[in-house]
Amino acid sequence: MTVWGIVVAGGQATRFGSPKQFERLGDARVVDRAVMMAVAACDHVTVVLPAGMPWEGDEGVTAVPGGDRRSDSVRAGLAAVDEDADVLVVHDAARPLASKSIFDAVIDAVRAGADAAVPAVPIPDTLKRVEGVRVVETVTRQGLFAVQTPQAFRADALRRAHAAEPDATDDAALVEAAGGTVVVVPGDPRNLKVTAPEDLAIAEALVQSSP
Repeated sequence: MTVWGIVVAGGQATRFGSPKQFERLGDARVVDRAVMMAVAACDHVTVVLPAGMPWEGDEGVTAVPGGDRRSDSVRAGLAAVDEDADVLVVHDAARPLASKSIFDAVIDAVRAGADAAVPAVPIPDTLKRVEGVRVVETVTRQGLFAVQTPQAFRADALRRAHAAEPDATDDAALVEAAGGTVVVVPGDPRNLKVTAPEDLAIAEALVQSSP
């Protein structure tokens, strides 16, 4: 089964203050680390960049311009994927520490028959529903997970989910809405998402502590 990776790096990162995916993280950029793991796990990889941004990373990777929304960028990546691809893996460039074992786990779950597979970690904190500054409910955390990327999909299931050009921050949610079967594999707390400058500092510490 042919596996094609799409690394989404088209965001403007307004909360970070600059395109975080192009910040340095150790001896490589954030996006380069995300692409490196995708290349290790997939047969082909496309990286989706901000419009007008040249690709200065792995020469074996296809680069295409993204759109205004994340879902638009995913669809730009989908348009660059060969029709004969069997499994599609969507990964956010803002998660530079995803391991190859996570890529392999979601890919294997789709090969085993799922429409989609996502890595997830249990939520350890107590959850409160708040209106204004007032707590209105304590929400049980039983059965609640924080979902990460990479996420793997049967190619036809992901294409079908995006056919009407919906918007979502999570591609698996679109497959769920289309009636597809989504399964969970173990995620990794180290697979953090770089959203704010302090996240980059934490990622730097994790890189330096890795053997």
